[in-house]
Formats: sequence, C-alpha cells, structure tokens
Amino acid sequence: MAAPAPVFDSPDPSFGDLLAARPGLALDPLAGLMMEEVPLARIAAAVGTPTWVYSAGTLRRRARLLKDALAEAGLDASIHYATKANPALAVVNLLAQEGFGADVVSEGELRAARAAGVPAGSIVFSGVGKTEREMRLAIAEDILQINLESAEEAEMLSALAASLGRKARVALRVNPDVDAKTHAKITTGLSENKFGVPIALAPELYARLCALPGLDPVGLTVHIGSQIAQGVGSYRAAYQRLGQLVRELRAAGLPVQRVDCGGGLGIPYRDEVPGSPAALAGAIKAGLGDLGVKVMLEPGRWIAGPAGVLLSRVIIEKKAATRRFVILDAAMNDLLRPAMYEAWHGILPVAASGFHAPLSPADVVGPVCESSDTFTRGRDLPALPPESLVAILDAGAYGASMSSTYNARPLAAEVMVDGARFAVIRDRQPYEALLAGQRLPDWAG
Repeated sequence: MAAPAPVFDSPDPSFGDLLAARPGLALDPLAGLMMEEVPLARIAAAVGTPTWVYSAGTLRRRARLLKDALAEAGLDASIHYATKANPALAVVNLLAQEGFGADVVSEGELRAARAAGVPAGSIVFSGVGKTEREMRLAIAEDILQINLESAEEAEMLSALAASLGRKARVALRVNPDVDAKTHAKITTGLSENKFGVPIALAPELYARLCALPGLDPVGLTVHIGSQIAQGVGSYRAAYQRLGQLVRELRAAGLPVQRVDCGGGLGIPYRDEVPGSPAALAGAIKAGLGDLGVKVMLEPGRWIAGPAGVLLSRVIIEKKAATRRFVILDAAMNDLLRPAMYEAWHGILPVAASGFHAPLSPADVVGPVCESSDTFTRGRDLPALPPESLVAILDAGAYGASMSSTYNARPLAAEVMVDGARFAVIRDRQPYEALLAGQRLPDWAG
C-alpha cells in the first residue's frame, strides 16, 4: 500500500510564491519558465527529458552569502562542499573557483573532487566505513584531514599510515547527543546514530590518538544532521558542548587546532523558514569564537539544492475513479527523495499559460512499477496534456547523486546554465551502457 501523503497545516505555496522565493527562476510571458536567461523549454528541445538543470548564478550567490556570513562574524573559516549532495564535476569546479574545498565520503568522491580541480590540501574525508584502499588513497594524496569515527578506525588508519612511513592528519568526530529536529533518516547527532563517538568518551580516545603512530590529531568534528530548519538551537547546543570539550582537551595538554562544524543547514522546499548563514555563523561564534581555533564548514544541500530543477515531460494524463494522475517521464529512480523521505518538492508548469489556467488536484507520478513512484498527491495543477513540460524544484541536492538505473532506466542528462548560455555537463546515459560490463556465464545456453 502506498504511504499516505504528508499532511500540512498551511495551504501549498502558489506558483507565484514558489517563483518569488527562487531568484534563479523567472516567468517570461512568451518563453515560459526560465532559468537565469535560458528558457527551460529550449533545454528540453535540445537535450530531451528527464534532465537535471543547474543554475551557476544561484550556486555562486549562495556560496558568497555563506562566505560573507562567516567573515562578518569574524571567524577564521574554510568551507568544504559536501560532495555527496551533487558530485557533478562542473558543480564542484564552480565551487572550487569560489574558494571552497570538498568534503568527501568515498574514493569515488575523492577522485571526483580532484578531477574537478579541488586541491588535495582542501579535501576532508568523512564517513563511518572507510576501506583500507580509501585510506591508502587519502594518505597518498596527502589530503587536509581524515575524520575518524571510532577507536577501531583510528587503530586501522594508524597501522596503515605507520607502515607507509607517513602521518595522516586526523580529527575525531564526536556525537554530542543533540536532537537536530529533522527527519529520522537524516539525523546524525543522537546517541543511537551510527556516527562518531559519544562526547563523554572523546577525551580518552583523543589522548589515545595523540599517542598512536602514523596519526597527527589536529582537532574535532561534529555533524548533527541534514535539512535542519528549526532555527539554530540545535547548532548552539552542539557547538557549546564542542567548545567545552576543546577546553578540556587543552587543559590536559592535548593539541586542538581546528574544529569541523559539519553542515546540515536546511532550505525551504515548501514554506519552511530558510536556514540562515548569519545565524549559523553566530552559533559557531558563540560556542567556539573565543578558542582561537580554525573553523571548518561542510555545506551541501544549502548550496546546491535551490540551484537545480528536474525537467520532465508529461507522458499522459490518466483518470481513475476520483483520481487524476499526471504521469511523467521522470521517476523515482531519478528523484528518490519523495519516495524515500515523503519529501515535498514544488512543481511548476514550464509553459506560461499554465500559470494562469484553472487548477485541479493531481497525483504526479512516474512510470516505474512501484506505488511509491509518486512525486506528490492531490497537488493543484493546471491541465497537463501529453508533451507538457514541468520543472520539479529544489532538486540540485540529493537528486542526481541518489539516482539509479532501476527498471533499466538510463541516468538522466545534466545541464548547467550560466546567464544566457547552457551546456550539457553529463550526457544522458545510452542504453548500451546499461549492458556494458555484463556477460553470460560460460554455461549459459
């Protein structure tokens, strides 16, 4: 049985409300929905659908807003983009040009960051399950920092680095047991989560790190969750506890040069209060500002989410009993968030006429053979006959990066828009690629 649609206390935002909150998008009375200066219909005609479309201007604007907030708070800070949000080389490269490093959680992401032009000395490797192969690569690349999540991982990295005659710069990830008030599947700072070590055990383990060969402990790291949109109270609590821990470690004669404050700042998919970089910077300053530590930040969704849309074409409208189904050529294999998190995404018609036409409730679904292949239920939308185009909003983070080839559906193309120009930054996957690398066993008939 399909999961029930989320129930909201307020009416859905209007098309005008959705546009007003997203400066990278605009409505032209003739060309329809625009990203920057490019009609989305032109991209659909040139590249096909489904296609991810990213705004370079939005990425730059948000990167600079965050940098400015940290500078205005007087923080000695560096920013390391959470590559998992959107690892497209063009996105990572643009942010590298804005002075961002990268936060990676796999060998693939590390290689992608390096290919995109991120210096090794600006890369942080996070994650609870780094393999020996991944550790070897991180050591060989001499990256800025490896975030350790457990005593067992510390022992593993120590032995490996020592055997190579190298020292790895490490930070200890602590779990502050702070409730970030976010979705259960993306909270990371509670005691029952798999991430980090309990903060009460951190002093003993940090002292052990300082004594282990092959390790150069440089500080602490924390990350309490993703899509945090309930103010900065959770951040304040986490950073206050982290500040107390820094003082305790220093009092014991242990070095703490920097603190990685994680990421998780939320964005308004529907009508949530936008995450505030200034408020986040204030929370960091309140907890850590008097300690003289280098501060690091790992934003992902807040930077990339509002910069992207998923451009899709209507296959057919179907009436069934009392339901109106709009069936798209995009599906849950492209954008998983609604099926996985019951996530709300704005949906806009691309044609200008759709913004002024009568509306009626519709279930917007994909063609995948799962009832969960549903983007929304009961959303007020205009008539959308076959070949109509729609844009699913705020899909720049955890969209393409979580997509798959389920139902043998090729990965969608990706496009970047910059002013009046656009370019394909990843080709649509050809069907031949779905079979590449597969073979029948010798005994097959």
